[in-house]
Amino acid sequence: MAQTVVRGTLNSTVPYTELRVNVMEDKPIQVTDAEFDKVIKEKPFVIVDFWAEWCAPCRAIAPIVEELAKKYAGKVTFVKLNTDENPEVPQRYMVMGIPTLLFFKDGKLVDQVVGAMPRAPFEERVKKHLS
Repeated sequence: MAQTVVRGTLNSTVPYTELRVNVMEDKPIQVTDAEFDKVIKEKPFVIVDFWAEWCAPCRAIAPIVEELAKKYAGKVTFVKLNTDENPEVPQRYMVMGIPTLLFFKDGKLVDQVVGAMPRAPFEERVKKHLS
C-alpha cells in the first residue's frame, strides 16, 4: 500500500498536522531503477511490466495490466518500468524483449512471461501465485 500524507488543521489555533494513510494501489505504479529494489522488498507480491513507449505489444497489454491492478488491489502490486529510461534493472534480469512481466513473491523472482499475453491466461498466472 502506498502512503498518502493528509495535512490539515483541527481549528484555527492548532498548527498543521500530518496523518499518514495507507492507500491500496489500484493502478500500476511507475518505478525507476533507483526505486525498484525497495518496491520489490516492501511488497509481498509484485508483477513488473517492462515496457517502452514505442512498443506496440506493450501498449496492447497496458489495459489488461490496468484492469488487473484494479481487480487485485491490496493483493498484487503492479509496477511498470520503462526500459528505455531505466536500463539497469532489465539488464540485471536479462530482459531481452518487451513486454516482459516478472512475478516476485517476498522479493524473489517466481515467474516470467515474455511477450503479449491475452487477459485470461495472464489472470490465471496471477491467481496461481495468489493461492
